[in-house]
Amino acid sequence: MAIDLEAIRKKLQGLQTTTTRTSNLWKPEPGKNQVRIVPYQYDKDNPFQELFFHYGLGKRNYLSPTTFGDADPVVEFADKLKQTGNRDDWQLAKGLTPKMRTYVPVLVRGQESEGVKLWGFGKTVYQELLTFIADPDYGDITDLKAGRDITVTFTPAEGGERFPKTAIMVKPNQTAATEDKAVAEAIMNGQEDIFNIFKKVSYDDLKSALEEWLNPENSDAPAETPTPVAAPAGVKKADDIDSAFDDLFNN
Repeated sequence: MAIDLEAIRKKLQGLQTTTTRTSNLWKPEPGKNQVRIVPYQYDKDNPFQELFFHYGLGKRNYLSPTTFGDADPVVEFADKLKQTGNRDDWQLAKGLTPKMRTYVPVLVRGQESEGVKLWGFGKTVYQELLTFIADPDYGDITDLKAGRDITVTFTPAEGGERFPKTAIMVKPNQTAATEDKAVAEAIMNGQEDIFNIFKKVSYDDLKSALEEWLNPENSDAPAETPTPVAAPAGVKKADDIDSAFDDLFNN
């Protein structure tokens, strides 16, 4: 039997991407963590990188092209569903709308030798951080010489809670990010580009992923386990799904 080299290459690429994410992304541990947001090597004017994702679309999550201001076939399809006036279609469209997650480069206190990590969080934490920065009493908390550390308290979901909780507290004292010259050099010249971790997806590839998700019976891929995105219940028949899809993309 001939070896499928293309399948092997894709598997290797997937493993490499997983390794890159594991080593360069940071998630808080339960309890109190201390980090320092630092300037982003690839956008020195703004450390906050806003990324938009489609979660649970088939086999994987996808970085939406809207992150770059580009056309997104999933968004286009969702907009088409909203125009039907059907409540179920509206709910499906809501699930297909890309969700924003913001990333910032941080030094994790006690782990400075591991270099800069990228910390991702949702809207609430993002708003809190921007509020501190907008406050003249705090100012630029990312400044390498006179910024401020942040205490991140992470509480896992317990009991009947659906989601974990993340609370932040910006330290009152201004301190240097590091006194170590090697660490200082790594901060500004050794960071990983966020888009090496989350790859840009072409319009056509995302369109194909959407079509496979809408019509799993037409896909050669094995059935997927349920995902956080609602199944296409708003379109009652497979023919209706095909019709809506064809109306948008093939006419």
